[in-house]
Amino acid sequence: MTSTSETSGPSRTSEQHTWEPALSVRQILTLERVLAGQPEVVAGAHRLDRPVRWVHVAEAADVGVMLSGGEMVLTTGVLLAVDEDKQGEYIRSLHRAEAAAVVLGLGRAFPTPPDVMRRVAERCGLPMVVLHRPFPFAELTEEVQSRLLRRKFAAVSLSEAVRTELTGLITAGAPVQRLLDEVARHGGCPVVVTNLAHRVLATAGERSAVDDVLRDWERIARQAGAGTADGWIRAELSGRQERWGRLVLCGYRGDRAAGRLIADRAAEALVLHRMLGGDGDRAGASANPGSSWNSWEAQSARSLLTDLVSGAVPARQLLPRARAAGLPVNRRVFVPLVVRDQEPARLNRVLRLLGLSGIVAELADGAGAVLLSLAPDQDVRALTAHFAARLRSEPESSHAVVAAADARTAWDGVPAGLREARHVADAVADSANSLDPPPVVRLRDIHLRGLVRLLRDDPHVQSFAERELDGLLRGPDEDLLSVLRTYLATGRNKSRTAQLHHVSRPALYRRLEAIQGRLGVDLDDFEQAASVHIALLAHDAQQG
Repeated sequence: MTSTSETSGPSRTSEQHTWEPALSVRQILTLERVLAGQPEVVAGAHRLDRPVRWVHVAEAADVGVMLSGGEMVLTTGVLLAVDEDKQGEYIRSLHRAEAAAVVLGLGRAFPTPPDVMRRVAERCGLPMVVLHRPFPFAELTEEVQSRLLRRKFAAVSLSEAVRTELTGLITAGAPVQRLLDEVARHGGCPVVVTNLAHRVLATAGERSAVDDVLRDWERIARQAGAGTADGWIRAELSGRQERWGRLVLCGYRGDRAAGRLIADRAAEALVLHRMLGGDGDRAGASANPGSSWNSWEAQSARSLLTDLVSGAVPARQLLPRARAAGLPVNRRVFVPLVVRDQEPARLNRVLRLLGLSGIVAELADGAGAVLLSLAPDQDVRALTAHFAARLRSEPESSHAVVAAADARTAWDGVPAGLREARHVADAVADSANSLDPPPVVRLRDIHLRGLVRLLRDDPHVQSFAERELDGLLRGPDEDLLSVLRTYLATGRNKSRTAQLHHVSRPALYRRLEAIQGRLGVDLDDFEQAASVHIALLAHDAQQG
């Protein structure tokens, strides 16, 4: 289980010591004790953000052999004053050792900044600072070392705190979103998890900040990968020598070392969460089901479609998430579909086999939702019918019914379209008769059943259903209710009803007489039969 962090434009020194907290040269120069020495940057001013891991006092010309990288070296130059070659070599030795900076105290050896050292330092890109007032190096060393030790202790404490909290969440069976929320809290910035193609799998953080990040995600992700995005810290997600994703702290404003620790601990937790099978493989996916990140992509799709259906978040605010998830959204036609009793993975497989763009997810009520994204010149009806036919050719899907809403040409219409498709799917599911519906069903196909389902929660409708069916409901007889449903659904066709229930016509007549006796109605009377039919539809909708 491994994870490696990267920050924008790191030096080799910072990469080697990503676990250690550090002060930058610039930060050290702002310390009160250092300011008392009247510091002046005479070379390498563009490299003042280099991290300083330690402070070292050295006069020897071959000082580089004593360094391991990242040190700020303090010197009076007393052993260099009379030899310009030694002065140049001193700076080059520091550069080869990847020292962070050199600080020269002006005095008897060098009353003014030495030109040779300044020129070589500028060529090497090594920050060179001179102190114009006498300054005890011991004070600077003590100040910086104590600060570094405090930062290191704080970093270790932060690392352990984050690891402990995330491990506790995993042990408690928390979903991955809970882990990411905790990471975003520690980082104080949006957190994004992507696959290797930069497709967003999960996000956490303040919603408005996340939306800002996702609005132009592809460009920002490329900049972060190239090391040109300020404050972006990445941690690679991998295990068993396979890399499958990235975690990104977006716009982290704290200490870079602390940010790297948070990213690393988060990456470790996410890898462990996956290895332990956290969140299962719910909800289908929007990518290759063979991918290690199938369940993550499924959760991303589910979150997006659930938010669209609920209407809790305005559709326009969800557009960046859809785009970042890989759904084509510019100049497209959207076709919402809902299919009952079908695994989202199967729906996704059919989508891929047909080469259609879209996302698939399982909604909260167990229905499989599909949002197709088609080009304006594609035939919506033909492709929807093709999708339904291909689905029915799948094993265990021969009777699958695709509930389709009218195509939406604007993204803002997608939530209403998804709700319409789910309403149609629910109305079809409420039908208890064995008459096969067509492969694709739309709102106009569900007629009265759809209207009754919309009104099922109205107290007047509920009271009507109870009153009309009271004779059967007081002494429930599921066989009589089933016969009544079929008889009314077939248009009161006695032969067809007897055939579907595998009984003789005389036996059916006796059942119909019992039904009429209990309800006190004449089913041969159209109005009375219609009233009972509506009541039964309302009763079934309420039960559903």
